[in-house]
Amino acid sequence: MQAVKDFFIGEWYFALPLVTMSLVGAALVIWRILLNISANTSMDDFLPVFQEVLRKHGIRGAIELCKQENGLIPNRVFVAGLEAADQGAAAMRRSIANEVELEVLPRLHFLLPTILAIAKIATMVGLFFTVISMINTFDAIGRESAAGKVKEIGGHSSKIGLALFATAIGLFTAIPLVFSHVLFKAWITKFEVKIKVATQKLITLVTNYKKDPRLLDGPIPGVTDKARVMTPIPTGTGKPPVAVAAAAPVASPATAIPVKPVPQEPRER
Repeated sequence: MQAVKDFFIGEWYFALPLVTMSLVGAALVIWRILLNISANTSMDDFLPVFQEVLRKHGIRGAIELCKQENGLIPNRVFVAGLEAADQGAAAMRRSIANEVELEVLPRLHFLLPTILAIAKIATMVGLFFTVISMINTFDAIGRESAAGKVKEIGGHSSKIGLALFATAIGLFTAIPLVFSHVLFKAWITKFEVKIKVATQKLITLVTNYKKDPRLLDGPIPGVTDKARVMTPIPTGTGKPPVAVAAAAPVASPATAIPVKPVPQEPRER
């Protein structure tokens, strides 16, 4: 510990840049983590709400709902797709692809080049300071040796160990930053897959809505909806249908099996 103290006090002009880069790198990593948290959205919770709003309020209502969300998928991807919904599924895919490439991915990669650059620079700066310190130390040893002061040469050996602290601090800064960069890149890859899945579900919902809004009464495939489905049951008395909770998915009108009415025999007077 005394050697570390001597390095930070006696060699402060070496330690200060490295400590500064270490603190800046840690701040950027925390900032990137907070951005990732704000960019994420639980689609299992959001899609049932989105489906209900789309069925009741149409595409404009769904756009307003998505704009109120903070996540990148509803706020950017879904809005881009819904704004092109009138032009068909192909236009929706093109609009979403452009939004992902020009807006979403740059936001996901924000700060990552800076984090990686600090990691690389910290290592090189630490090595550079070590080399400078070693040159000065051996130069001092050479002067003492030329002057015949052999006994004083041993006092410079401790400075060699202090010189290596610069490399150690550079590695101490770089290793966590490189590890964080790898984790962030892996998270972005998973997020891109999540975008593709959400895009497919969005196009399916919008296509079904344009065919018949009643097709959205059933649950979304691949999404666990905790709410029970309300199935309309005809009363047969001319009154409005009665909504009854059902655990099983509701068959859409396109696949429902028609039931022929049973003719009633006329009563005899």
